[in-house]
Amino acid sequence: MKEFTIVQGSSEDIEQIADLYDGVNDYLESHINYPGWRKGIYPTKEDAQAGVKAGTLYLLWAENKIAGSVVVNQLQEKGYETVSWSQDTKPEDVAVIHTFLVHPDFLGRGFGKVLLEFAEEKAREQKRTVIRLDVNERNTPAIQLYRKLGYCFAGKADLGYGEYGIPWFELYEKILTGEA
Repeated sequence: MKEFTIVQGSSEDIEQIADLYDGVNDYLESHINYPGWRKGIYPTKEDAQAGVKAGTLYLLWAENKIAGSVVVNQLQEKGYETVSWSQDTKPEDVAVIHTFLVHPDFLGRGFGKVLLEFAEEKAREQKRTVIRLDVNERNTPAIQLYRKLGYCFAGKADLGYGEYGIPWFELYEKILTGEA
């Protein structure tokens, strides 16, 4: 029996997505805040609305709740151009992962891996050849997962979030091979 499903987020999901983001941020406030996110700053309801409107936000549902989410689009942050990527890839061939998270109630169940593999599958369907992401340099759990799944370190960049205590991000990429 499949214990989860992944679907594209819809406008009917916005309030639940906002609750997911707030729940994750509440958890981070009382635990080690590896990503450096802050409630009311990122991620927010407005981020959810933008992802839903663009059709790039996906939700992992388990036990009748949103257990995690990911945005897969082509928006490379300012600062990505400062890194020496392993592939000289045209922007239209690149997919980018944003706002990747799993609710604390669902940690340790492999849903992070599932969401990343889904993002890669979605990128292949869109005929992208490379998938990229950025991560707070202090987010060791996420970095370990990315490396375990074959993402290669491309460099460090300032993405303009120093005022929020995140001066440096590590950037990773994975070459996508195979059929969708």
